[in-house]
Amino acid sequence: MDQPLASPDRGTFAGDQPLVLALPKGRILDELAPLLGAAGIVPAADFHGSSRRLRFETNDPALDVVRVRSFDVATFVAFGAAQIGICGADVLMEFDYPEIYAPLDLGIGRCRVSVAEPVGESETETLGRRSRVAVATKYPNIARRHFATKGIQAEVVHLNGAMELAPSLGLAKLIVDLVQTGSTLKANGLAETEVIAQISSRLIVNRTALKTRPEAIGDWLSRFRAALDKVAA
Repeated sequence: MDQPLASPDRGTFAGDQPLVLALPKGRILDELAPLLGAAGIVPAADFHGSSRRLRFETNDPALDVVRVRSFDVATFVAFGAAQIGICGADVLMEFDYPEIYAPLDLGIGRCRVSVAEPVGESETETLGRRSRVAVATKYPNIARRHFATKGIQAEVVHLNGAMELAPSLGLAKLIVDLVQTGSTLKANGLAETEVIAQISSRLIVNRTALKTRPEAIGDWLSRFRAALDKVAA
């Protein structure tokens, strides 16, 4: 069983230190590029290269960026290591940190959290007559909450990837995973049977930072709002 995290530090942030913006690695970072540019954020030259650095200065001396796993962005912000960040709504749903405020939907990284099962099987049709079901997922909290609303106990097999293999190898009857086009499900003999939530990326803020550095945080919120209008135009 995973050990619970300690409560995030609710202390103040040093006002003379650069704000830290946590950005997700991978596909979402590519989609973010136009929005970051419209917001006037230009990271150091090696940010998009093969540099092993994880923290980068930007053209604004009051802002640094860190590049972390998408699932870790919310934790960095909740615990105050970064004051602002960008992550998917799936991450916010999974961790549900009270220390995080998510004021802006950036409209990128659109996908959905869904339930899927092997093609030709009717596991979801018989769920109402069952009290528990085995589910493979990297979203244990989302999965448990979803099935609990149906009066079903989800026995979670926690995987960080390759969920699509779980039904064919006997790990679980169902999976709960992110779905964009559905092509990976189809290639592995699975079909999407329920959509739990529609997902997009959000700009998130540490609530303590918002109270202790309201002008700096507020300025970046305004810049991202203007950037959204500029990109959409």
